[in-house]
Amino acid sequence: MSSIGARIRHAWNAFLNIDQRRAFDEGPEYGHRPDRVRLNFSNERSIISSIFVRLGIDVAALDFRHVRLDKDDRYESEMDSGLNECLKVYPNLDQGPRHFKQDMAMSLFDQGVIAIVPVDTTVDPNNSGSFDIKSLRVGRIVGWKSHRVRVEVYNEESGRREQISLDKSFVAIVENPLYAVMNEPNSTLQRLIRKLNLLDAVDEQSSSGKLDMIIQLPYVIKSESRRLQAEQRRKDIERQLKGSQYGIAYTDGTERITQLNRPAENNLLKQVEFLTNMLYGQLGLTESVMNGTADEKAMLNYHNRTIEPIVESILEAMRKTFLTKTGRSQKQWILAFRDVFKYVPITEVAEIADKFTRNEITSANEIRQAIGMKPSKDPKADELRNSNMPDVNPDSGMKPIDPAMARSLPRKPDSVGAGSNLN
Repeated sequence: MSSIGARIRHAWNAFLNIDQRRAFDEGPEYGHRPDRVRLNFSNERSIISSIFVRLGIDVAALDFRHVRLDKDDRYESEMDSGLNECLKVYPNLDQGPRHFKQDMAMSLFDQGVIAIVPVDTTVDPNNSGSFDIKSLRVGRIVGWKSHRVRVEVYNEESGRREQISLDKSFVAIVENPLYAVMNEPNSTLQRLIRKLNLLDAVDEQSSSGKLDMIIQLPYVIKSESRRLQAEQRRKDIERQLKGSQYGIAYTDGTERITQLNRPAENNLLKQVEFLTNMLYGQLGLTESVMNGTADEKAMLNYHNRTIEPIVESILEAMRKTFLTKTGRSQKQWILAFRDVFKYVPITEVAEIADKFTRNEITSANEIRQAIGMKPSKDPKADELRNSNMPDVNPDSGMKPIDPAMARSLPRKPDSVGAGSNLN
């Protein structure tokens, strides 16, 4: 009975245990997420947003980690730090790690330069450089000074985007490595955006419902009275068409009507196609990458030419700002990891797994985890060993024989062979 009473006393229900006094003191309320990244108006209306989303998803697919290196600058282990917690699990109150990384990438493509702001830290960064980060946000830089930047960042306490002035040594400033292609005023991307906007304007004009007719009247229009008479005749035909259920009007037998609502000939579409192909080439994109039919070589080229420079720019900004000189001397670093098995066909996984385990590159459990299987409880599954080689018992005192030496030893004749006489 005591356990039942304890459960009742400590029970909590999201709908019943509401503090009504706090319901009206939590700041403004929105019908959409106020912290969500908003692209520029010209980018939202064009196919550019699909390119940004594709690149952002691929950047967010990599795992960012705060790690420790060994004496040879190789990955040794993950750091148990607040920064690693932000990169791995909990960047801030509203975003998960993948959403946060996609926010960084898409804001970088849209604005050209972004600021990664450590909102919550263990100590005041203005007083000490040795601080641990508790939460991160992506901010838009709205003002530059010699040692400080003015950043517009979302404040989760007030529920609004606010502008704050921060020291450059405290904020990780990331510049788009493809700035000359995507963000310069006369870059390929900006020219494509202008052409797409012109093409949209032409399409809207051609589909606006206008008839574009010319009425030829049976008299010469030179005097003011004739012009007034022609204008009255035009309004009369407009009134007939507008008031008719099926859009039918009548004219005099001596009047002639010429229809002009045919598609206007221009080379905007060809220019858009040319600029799109040029942009794809400069970004390292292909149609197969965009529609998901690219092979392994195309994806490798895409990651090396496009994704890797973007990710490395983000990592370099974080290392420069979030890692102190003392931390770097202690072999602290920030790395990005990509799952190499993600783009490998299932028919090649078995061969790759055999080569990796046979050459003692990975253990069996590491391969099982990479392909989504549970780790084996066999202790041998966590060892770097070649299962094709004989297992020598260390208690027997025997040493494994080198295969090259074994081939050079003379063979003992069999009990039954060419030299035996069975007669």
